[in-house]
Amino acid sequence: MSGPRPGRAEEISDGVHAFVQPDGSWMINNSGFVVGRSGVVCIDACATERRTRELLAAIGEVTSAPVRTLVNTHHHPDHTAGNGFFPNATIVAHERARAEMSALGLPANDGIWSEVDYGDLELQLPFLTFTDRISVWADDLRCELIHPGRPAHTSNDVVVWIPEHSVLFAGDLVFHGGTPFLLSGSVRGSIEVLENFLKPLGAATIVPGHGPVCGPEVIDEVLDYLRFVLDVAARGREAGLSPLELARETDLGRFAEWTDVERIVGNLHSVYAEESGQPLNPGAAFRDMVAYNGGRPLTCWA
Repeated sequence: MSGPRPGRAEEISDGVHAFVQPDGSWMINNSGFVVGRSGVVCIDACATERRTRELLAAIGEVTSAPVRTLVNTHHHPDHTAGNGFFPNATIVAHERARAEMSALGLPANDGIWSEVDYGDLELQLPFLTFTDRISVWADDLRCELIHPGRPAHTSNDVVVWIPEHSVLFAGDLVFHGGTPFLLSGSVRGSIEVLENFLKPLGAATIVPGHGPVCGPEVIDEVLDYLRFVLDVAARGREAGLSPLELARETDLGRFAEWTDVERIVGNLHSVYAEESGQPLNPGAAFRDMVAYNGGRPLTCWA
């Protein structure tokens, strides 16, 4: 087949599994699940019917127990569009995620990304929400759901921290081998959250929102990129360049090896808006990313 390989389940600690979908590019997220005797806690759905059914099949190969809880780490559709395929699960998310998911709706082919067969999706919003933190359980194993306290990747990021196993499902606060994307959040906020919230947890194993399972060293790689974006944006604003103009003349260096390099444009839009106090125009940012990509739709293998 062309494009990335199908997702696969990896047991990363006793009863704790990551469902990793290569290559982690646009709309190809990671999920995970924690197995108890009486039920499963699943972390994130997928972007399409096919991929979500593959996730459910992977869970079924490990256990016959039902998925009783589905956690959404944030509102983006690559992590939530498949929610409707968990009809018997309590869907849990941060309280801001519900409104954001409702406003954004389901993914569709709109010319920004290459054509995708999303399947027969149904918008299913979380119906248990929280503000700061809450615990869910797989038998006696505590899974702590924590909001970092400020906008980062989005306004409604949630991590799933399993202290007994030192495992962290980081959602899109961490990308591994892919370009972080901050159009729905804050570059400065992400830096603060990674430094002052994620690092102090002391996780030994991290399941990023996209890319291979990793250790805590990847947090520093993400921080390097975010600080690079801030430095580039400062030079561009001083020179009076638009985000697209600035991106076109920026040497990405080692970050050019990461997937979805066009996200530099969206990230610069985010910094410009935050630094100026002006509203962000997401539509303009996505159009500029397509322009940066030579006018071609952004590659999506979902």
